[in-house]
Amino acid sequence: MVDITHKTNTLRIATAQAVVQVSKTDTIKAIQNRTVPKGDVFEMAKAAGFLAVKKTPDLLPDCHPIPIEFTSVDYRIDELNVIIELTVKTIYKTGVEVEAMHGASVVALTMYDMLKPIDKAVEIKNIRLLEKKGGKSDRKPVPENLKTGVIVCSDSISQGIGEDKSGRKIIEKLEALGIEINDYSITADDKGMIQEKIKSLCNLSYQMILITGGTGLSLRDVTTEAVTELLDREIPGIAETARNYGQERMPTSMLSRSVSGLIGKTLVIAMPGSIGAVTEYIDALFPQIIHVFSVMDGGKH
Repeated sequence: MVDITHKTNTLRIATAQAVVQVSKTDTIKAIQNRTVPKGDVFEMAKAAGFLAVKKTPDLLPDCHPIPIEFTSVDYRIDELNVIIELTVKTIYKTGVEVEAMHGASVVALTMYDMLKPIDKAVEIKNIRLLEKKGGKSDRKPVPENLKTGVIVCSDSISQGIGEDKSGRKIIEKLEALGIEINDYSITADDKGMIQEKIKSLCNLSYQMILITGGTGLSLRDVTTEAVTELLDREIPGIAETARNYGQERMPTSMLSRSVSGLIGKTLVIAMPGSIGAVTEYIDALFPQIIHVFSVMDGGKH
């Protein structure tokens, strides 16, 4: 089963279609008039579809158990065709397109089973996904030439004693998303030096600056103060989202003093210094955080 622990919950919607074709108009009339011997075809098939959606992970081994929060079944008759559309919604880490297709399939199969005593030529056709929303399908593309810098704040690394892993991890994960890093630098845990580096990148029209280190509780952790003093507008939701994501995986995430916001039109995000923390921050915030640039320039991206 695919690992989805790094993903975040979003609203996921999928609609699937199946077509049941009968051979005579009398069959359609029996369905509409609810005179099929086995019972009300529409209602029985709908109930079977609901059960099928919920039972999907029991039958398909790579499907995750999902909290199904809504399922609907709609029917449309077109001559000798009964067109089934089944929609599934959830707020979870993975999509529901397989659940929708499985549900539509079982609705169609139930109709077939109920109609075969009165019509020996019933066929099931065109089981397909009509639409899916949420997750990757709704993500906006990364703006071209997004000028991005990474700053590592650490006394030991700046002195050549330690090795930078968190900054390198940020670069690795952003490049996997198609974001090129234009500047990578290391500075000591010194408020003035950190601010000087941030200002220099802002003056060079950098659009995004990611800072790792110095957001903890030791006396040398001054990144939060350095960034806060420069911000024109704080964006509290960014740090709140990252901390909440981390809290579900590591309870001590609540101790992070991460901060983020805008300096002019430059997005600055200060995150913790451990490789695990920056991994979680990138997973929690990207690529959806890129929407900030679309908002700032009126939705051009």
